[in-house]
Amino acid sequence: MSKWVYSFGDGTAEGRADMRNLLGGKGANLAEMSNIGLPVPPGFTITTEVCTYYYANGETYPASLKAEVEAALAQVEGTVGAKFGDPSNPLLVSVRSGARASMPGMMDTVLNLGLNEATTAGLAEHSGDARFAYDSYRRFIQMYSDVVLGVEHHLFEEGLEILKEDKGAILDTELDADDLKRLIADYKRIVEEELGRPFPEDPAEQLWGAVGAVFGSWNTARAVTYRRLHDIPEAWGTAVNVQAMVFGNMGDDCATGVAFTRDPSTGENVFYGEYLVNAQGEDVVAGIRTPQHLTIAGREKQGSSLPAMEETMPEVFGQLDEVRRTLEAHYRDMQDIEFTVQKQKLWMLQTRSGKRTSQAAIKIACDMVDEGLIDEATAVMRVEPQSLDQILHPRLDPDAERKVIARGLPASPGAASGVVVFTADEAEKLAQEGKHVMLVRVETSPEDIHGMHAAEGILTTRGGMTSHAAVVARGMGRPCVAGAGDIRVDYKAETFSIAGVTVKAGEWITIDGSTGEVIEGRVPTVDPVLSGDFARIMAWADEVRRLKVRANAETPEDVDTALKFGAEGVGLCRTEHMFFESDRIVAMREMILAADEAGRRHALNRILPMQRSDFVEIFTLMQGLPVTIRLLDPPLHEFLPRERAEFEEVAKATGVPVERVEARASQLHETNPMLGHRGCRLLISYPEVCEMQARAIFEAAVAVGEKTGAPPLAEVMIPLVGVKKELDLLKAVVDKAAKAVEAETGATLAYQVGTMIELPRAALTAGHIAETAEFFSFGTNDLTQTTYGLSRDDASGFLTHYEKRGVIEQDPFQTLDQEGVGELVRIAVERGRKTRPDIKLGICGEHGGDPASVGFCETVGLDYVSCSPFRVPIARLAAAQAAIRAKQRTRETVS
Repeated sequence: MSKWVYSFGDGTAEGRADMRNLLGGKGANLAEMSNIGLPVPPGFTITTEVCTYYYANGETYPASLKAEVEAALAQVEGTVGAKFGDPSNPLLVSVRSGARASMPGMMDTVLNLGLNEATTAGLAEHSGDARFAYDSYRRFIQMYSDVVLGVEHHLFEEGLEILKEDKGAILDTELDADDLKRLIADYKRIVEEELGRPFPEDPAEQLWGAVGAVFGSWNTARAVTYRRLHDIPEAWGTAVNVQAMVFGNMGDDCATGVAFTRDPSTGENVFYGEYLVNAQGEDVVAGIRTPQHLTIAGREKQGSSLPAMEETMPEVFGQLDEVRRTLEAHYRDMQDIEFTVQKQKLWMLQTRSGKRTSQAAIKIACDMVDEGLIDEATAVMRVEPQSLDQILHPRLDPDAERKVIARGLPASPGAASGVVVFTADEAEKLAQEGKHVMLVRVETSPEDIHGMHAAEGILTTRGGMTSHAAVVARGMGRPCVAGAGDIRVDYKAETFSIAGVTVKAGEWITIDGSTGEVIEGRVPTVDPVLSGDFARIMAWADEVRRLKVRANAETPEDVDTALKFGAEGVGLCRTEHMFFESDRIVAMREMILAADEAGRRHALNRILPMQRSDFVEIFTLMQGLPVTIRLLDPPLHEFLPRERAEFEEVAKATGVPVERVEARASQLHETNPMLGHRGCRLLISYPEVCEMQARAIFEAAVAVGEKTGAPPLAEVMIPLVGVKKELDLLKAVVDKAAKAVEAETGATLAYQVGTMIELPRAALTAGHIAETAEFFSFGTNDLTQTTYGLSRDDASGFLTHYEKRGVIEQDPFQTLDQEGVGELVRIAVERGRKTRPDIKLGICGEHGGDPASVGFCETVGLDYVSCSPFRVPIARLAAAQAAIRAKQRTRETVS
């Protein structure tokens, strides 16, 4: 028979900290604090399994739950010496949510439950303080009506403000018992007018109403959004904690507060928090009264004149400070705590692992290693890999004013300001004049690459988290907000508009690529500072990780950034980006417009030394580390313009009639180019392109080897292979070019030929393909597209609806779909290794920098992940955490 309710308090508990999946974080920690002897008001936890049952059974409860709740409530009554619903000596309780993952402020709480006209009069008599009793009752009506009955909160606030004006009062505490009785009558009238029924007087009805409201709050819009943003599964559910009330609003010897055992912003080992005298918990966070600092040092640092708790309640503060040390020593982590002081007695209401900035997480982890609280592996696990984005990019000054005019997807982190431009050419031109520019496009394409590089940031109205703009911006370390669909761009007028606001070319805007906000005007930023503690954490991570981490990079700047962040090779060098440079695009277009092979070879001969120069720079910087170079991937039409004026420019530059340019562009047009004539298909049609690129790679390798004495390891990657014969044909071209360069130079080349696995057929036939391929690199961006049959540039418009409706838990373009796409990866790994045991396996899609996806790569046994340069530290840390978890699983299996 299932047990649905677990009791705690009075120095003992039925639960423990390691039961958070069943009891939720709050319930598990209340039990743990009880077990270690801290002063915790008695209560009980209704488990998360009840929440699961509740939603699976038409919002009803298990048959035995009522009896278990009544028994647990009787136990609380016995401990406290008061009875629930007793008019002479009433027990009051709080009802709070508590999911297994911390969700601050996301779900509902009710305080002072059990009050009605009779119990309030009894509380007034028993406590000897009528004002306290009626203050508690009016708070209860207001909170219960809002949370459980659905009456708008502002209606009660208006009633309170009117009464304070009538009485000439500024603070709530200036109202006396008679004033509060009048307010209670007004509150009850509001409830009856809004609902057509009176406020419930029966304490049992109140209790079950609050329990239902907590379970209901698991699926409120704000909770659903929070779960989606923090990858919390809907199936986890929430627990409900029912606890005897202790009162911080009984007079000036009472207080309530929240605190962190260390500074959550900086990580400094100081007691950090606030409290209010004669108040209840919601007063601290509501901002109605100005909270006071716990410590004298905190008060002085903020220049506050209000006395600190250390001054007003020195004895209780000493007890609280001792609790702080006890909790840190027990949990071996920084804690976020809530407390109440009732008549100079301290009560602990909550402890949980405290939310902290990335900077603070790193410092706390390192300090706790130095203090002997945790080991280095635990320190590595304490830092969220994704949070490193906070310290790797500039961010908006938190104290600066800002006017948000639009929101899109947070496609590439960091913040930047610039004057608006609408074309890549204008971005490059103004940047060369020393101006800060913001490139605004409906969507970007490869021909915008020079403008994206010149811009401080990129804003698009279409596209998702893996759109061209997002992928390229992350690779460059540029902030990007993508898919801001409410913005309307008018290229002709050189303006964009949103909700009545029109921004013209040349006007300043700011974007925050970490939040997706678009802000009017110029907002100052704060540059990142990488501390010595950051280097320590990364060194510890590198000691334990198995996966190598490479970078997706094709410019010397990208490669240099990647190396500074600890990259161990280039996992994806996209050669097509090199063709869009202004001095090369003309030759590339000549090649496309050529009437025959001879004409194409003539143009390619002009491109060859440029490509060779690129590879020389990259090989030199990498100093013998492996470099995976993907041969030409996009369809040829992407290198041609779209507008008549641009056709004329191409015709003039290439010396061909404009009609021929237009005809060739029309000939190359495809209905679905991403599944069209691109990648290996294009190279098989034009093997001279493959030959030129291979020769450029090998000539660069020889030149760098002769100069440095350490020949680089080139990995030549053939894109979009779906049939082994495609790879066979192109490998023959590559090998022929290698032999020719060896014959011409007398050098011996070290290289491998492999393919990108980005089609389901390639994954399924990986064993066959591995007969030729010496390495696989999983291109999970396209593999996700082709597995789902989705366009990553268009899917963002409806995937959010899929997430809300529970069709998918996460955007598969951000976090690898392990069930579908991941299964194809598993198949390819198994079949590829069966054919070629020493085959090198990596991933080079955007998933290579996603922590959850990196964990999957560790599980399936890939050799490396590759990601954009600024995500290299994230991948290094995620790889280390995946290795630590794998060791933990192994130990658990053995034991």
